[in-house]
Amino acid sequence: MAQVRIPFLLGHAEIAFLFHVERQTSQKWRTEGTLGKPDLIASGNPYWLLTTVMRLGGEGDRKIDRERLATYKASIPLGYDPEEKEPRPVIVGIQEAARVLGQDSQAVSRWRNRQKIAEADLLLAGSPLWLLDTILTDGQQRQRPIVASEVASLRAGQRAPQKPRGRRPNAPTTSPPREQLPAARTFTSADRGAAAEFLATVLAQGHSVVIEPRP
Repeated sequence: MAQVRIPFLLGHAEIAFLFHVERQTSQKWRTEGTLGKPDLIASGNPYWLLTTVMRLGGEGDRKIDRERLATYKASIPLGYDPEEKEPRPVIVGIQEAARVLGQDSQAVSRWRNRQKIAEADLLLAGSPLWLLDTILTDGQQRQRPIVASEVASLRAGQRAPQKPRGRRPNAPTTSPPREQLPAARTFTSADRGAAAEFLATVLAQGHSVVIEPRP
C-alpha cells in the first residue's frame, strides 16, 4: 500500500472491528441514524472519518477497543485526522477512477488484478480507495487519457449518481383501511323480508354472517 498522507476512514467492517460487533450491527446503526450521514461515498460504498466514529464511543453500551484502534491506525502509517474546516483530499473508488480514465469499472478491476494501476492508498471493507492525485499521476505515467471534466467535477465535490450497495431498508407498507362492519340486527319471523335483504347486503360486501337462533 502506498505511503501517502490520507485521512483515517472506516467502512462498516472497520467500525465493527473497533466495537467488537458484527458488520450487520454497524449497518443497523446507520439505518437507525445512530451512525449518521457518511463522510464519503465512493463507488456506492459509505465511509466515515475516524473522528465521526469516535463520537459513538461511550454512548449506551458501545465502547471502542483501544488495542484494535491502535491496530487500525498502524495499518495506515501516514493517516491523520483532518481538522473540521480543513480541505480534504479527493478520494475515489473503482467507479470514479474508471470515469476519470474514460474506462468502465471492469477494466479498472482488471488493471488492479494485473497490477496495471497504482496500488490502492486504502483498502476498506474489502474495497480499494485511491487519492485522486494518485490516479492522475499513475495515468500520466502510463500515458493514459484523462477525462478533464470528470476530474473537475470530483474536485468540485460533484459525483455521478451511483447505485448504493447492500440492501435498502424496506419501505413501510400500510394496510388499506378496513371497511366498518354493519351493526348487528335481530329479526323475528315477521321480518323475513328485511332479514333476507340484510343478509344479501352483508354477503355482497364480502363479509361472513353467523346466524344465532334465540328463543
